[in-house]
Amino acid sequence: MKDISSKEDISLLVHEFYGKVLKDEQLSPFFKDLDFDVHMPKMIHFWSFALLNEPGYKMNVVEKHLHMPLQEAHFERWLNLFNETIDEYFTGEIANQAKQRAQLIGWTIKSKIQQ
Repeated sequence: MKDISSKEDISLLVHEFYGKVLKDEQLSPFFKDLDFDVHMPKMIHFWSFALLNEPGYKMNVVEKHLHMPLQEAHFERWLNLFNETIDEYFTGEIANQAKQRAQLIGWTIKSKIQQ
């Protein structure tokens, strides 16, 4: 396996991850009304920004999730699916950074919701 090194790698990660999310009993209800033709390019851009330093991402990912009635189990499941997807396709420094960033994002959203 190789490390994450391109926008194509990010696209694979995001598409495979959301494929799992949409089949997951705990998480799929949060995404049922989402327009994935709009959402997927935003997520690819976000992760390209976060992992490959691609410029131009301006949205606040934390703020976008604050209205959702998320519980501890949702964060754990989301992170498990994300890490599982990375482990299926990638290994290396940037793959590990992706896992760390996902954990930090989850922790940040969770802490903001609990305030």
